[in-house]
Amino acid sequence: MSNVSRLRNRIVRHVRVRAGELVPHELNPRTHSPAQRRALEKLYAEIGFARSLLAYALPDGRLKLIDGHLRAQIHPDQEVDVEVLDVDDAEARALLLAIDPLAQLAGYDADLLTELRQQTERDSEAVKSLWEVLEEASRATQRGLPQAAAEEMPPEQYYVLVACADEAEQLALLKRFQAEGLRCQAKIG
Repeated sequence: MSNVSRLRNRIVRHVRVRAGELVPHELNPRTHSPAQRRALEKLYAEIGFARSLLAYALPDGRLKLIDGHLRAQIHPDQEVDVEVLDVDDAEARALLLAIDPLAQLAGYDADLLTELRQQTERDSEAVKSLWEVLEEASRATQRGLPQAAAEEMPPEQYYVLVACADEAEQLALLKRFQAEGLRCQAKIG
């Protein structure tokens, strides 16, 4: 087990800046669907801004985003809270590539998730709507999987391997099988 007390704290400050002043990371691979944008806008309308963006300082003092690109895009004139890290470009790229996949590795306790949804969805239309969109996307993915898998799978093929005593016997069998209309090839093992 690692010694947590030895970890460096890379958070250097929290600042409030206009979202439009943040520099989007040119290598941000994340895309945001209209459904995701609508879900975030509903959460903003219902609850408000509740999570800081993550950035690091460029040499000229501007802040470059690592996480929060969609949040910054939705309201570019809004002042937002930004957590500023003391990382270099390589570390920022590593975080850009790792933050979302790391979160996706988390699982759910099914009973607690059900209880939380039951308690929350009756009070939050935004959360209820988000989970409905997620469930529909999951169903659409599941409907597409068998068809996509069947289209990508090559047809089953069956082979017979015949061990020959030498090259002469191999060539004789190859000629015979080809004359009988069989698709075959010579292999050396």
